[in-house]
Amino acid sequence: MRESFGAAGPPTFQRELIAGVTTFFTMAYIVVVNPAILSAEGTGMPFSGALTATVLVCVTMTLLMGLYAKLPFGVAPGMGLNAFFAYTLVIGNGVPWPVALGIVFWAGVFFLLASVTPLREQIAMAIPPSLRTATAAGIGLLLTFIGLQNAGFVGPNPATIVGVGPLDHRALLALVGLFVSIRLSRSGNPLAYLAGIFVVTAAAWAGGWVEMPARWLSLPDFSSVFFKLDVRGALAWSLAPAIVTVMMTDLFDSLSTFIGVAQASGMTDERGQPKNLRQGLIVDAWATLTAGLFGSSSGTAYVESIAGIRMGGRTGTTAVVTAICFVPCLFIGPMAAAVPSYATAPVLMLVGVAMFGTVTSIGFDRLEVAVPAFATLVLIPLTFSITQGILWGFVLHALLHQLVGRGREVSVGSWGLAVVSAALLALEHAR
Repeated sequence: MRESFGAAGPPTFQRELIAGVTTFFTMAYIVVVNPAILSAEGTGMPFSGALTATVLVCVTMTLLMGLYAKLPFGVAPGMGLNAFFAYTLVIGNGVPWPVALGIVFWAGVFFLLASVTPLREQIAMAIPPSLRTATAAGIGLLLTFIGLQNAGFVGPNPATIVGVGPLDHRALLALVGLFVSIRLSRSGNPLAYLAGIFVVTAAAWAGGWVEMPARWLSLPDFSSVFFKLDVRGALAWSLAPAIVTVMMTDLFDSLSTFIGVAQASGMTDERGQPKNLRQGLIVDAWATLTAGLFGSSSGTAYVESIAGIRMGGRTGTTAVVTAICFVPCLFIGPMAAAVPSYATAPVLMLVGVAMFGTVTSIGFDRLEVAVPAFATLVLIPLTFSITQGILWGFVLHALLHQLVGRGREVSVGSWGLAVVSAALLALEHAR
């Protein structure tokens, strides 16, 4: 199983080098996509600052993953939480972006504390697998919906809230980008997402729908969002649910990535646990904390790292190579800013499809499992809030199991999460 998954034989520098470059190309799309989401109309965040922050998270935290955790994972701002940051916190709830960065920072602090204590295992064991899966699927739907909006397939409708969009050049070019990315993904090409973005952007420039950049390179922007977080403002009681949501979602993402990739690649210890899991989670916690300092939504280990592992990456050297590859991205601000939102729409859709694919593992034959999971899944995209989905999922899971006489199957930790979630919901709706 191990031999068929990756390159045969022990790790060598050449294999680790190729693996690191491969991992970089599979996740390099985040350099354009993340700042595009964070600087969406209504957030007030400058694109250049968000891009610099994104790359800083990628470089520093991927390097830490390689040198400290000694794992072949790339680290970058997570898809899903960037949408939560921009569309739920800043645009939807009117939270100023410096305060939202403070929320990310405090979530990282609490995540770090949980990662260095037994609390990490207790929280992980308390999360019902069905809700963990439903959360990922719900975030997938949210990302897909944002992508459809950016591409013009979906637009506002006063009678039905949303409806069919204008279906103009944006939709046509987004379809072209989607087809290109799917075709290359099917052949295992690590440039699949980047190629789709490039084709759509080039067509938009050629068609005159978007102006080409006056210059291609610039110095990093360390003045607009770097260390501009509002740490005090983020500690308002009304923002406690958001801090919990960021921390819990980070924990979901981290555990899912480390456990899933380790099991698929044979990177487990003699107990069957992912190698260096504790160190990896600590790096993920630092990635969230430092993301708030740098000016980005929270960072996490990327499942796209599996592409580099397939190429033979097994040690921290792979991550170090990936980190080095991200450094030149600090200087491509003008070029990245000229990428239209509909060029990144196919990436959002495809990431959404991948995240939604896990929904088949939910046991929909048992209503006490199905209803909380389904509520989590649909509330995330319909309310544009990961918080609402997660909190209602915890509450419903505990209450419905009690209602059908299976309350004893709910762990003490799950009951604790349900009580905390109910309190946070009451606090949030009392504002």
